[in-house]
Amino acid sequence: MAAREQRSLDYLRRWRLPELLQRLAALLLYHRPGRPRQFLLQALEGLKAGRRGAGPYPDLMDDTNLEAMFGLLDVVGQGHIAPAAYGQALKTLGLSTEDPPLGDDTRITLAVFKEEVKKKMQKSWAVY
Repeated sequence: MAAREQRSLDYLRRWRLPELLQRLAALLLYHRPGRPRQFLLQALEGLKAGRRGAGPYPDLMDDTNLEAMFGLLDVVGQGHIAPAAYGQALKTLGLSTEDPPLGDDTRITLAVFKEEVKKKMQKSWAVY
């Protein structure tokens, strides 16, 4: 690989630009705004506000989406899921699977699932 290409790749990795662009594209596809450029500007402003603590980070999933995902994981309707299923959901969402909220024998309820996923989503935005 040429030195120029390597510098370009290093630049992209340093600033996590592929991940940021992927998240912005996901926001666009989720919300499908009529004015995509304006929406992206607002999302970036929301990102800046979130970093300053002056507002929330952009949301990719709302409570309804998280409840639906939990329902898919809780296939028999027990009202809870195993940590392994929780970990798989985090991987699917592209979120960190480090520092699980509970031990291996713990049952994760919908309320815990939503709270922990939202925290991880917010934390994942904070790196930009």
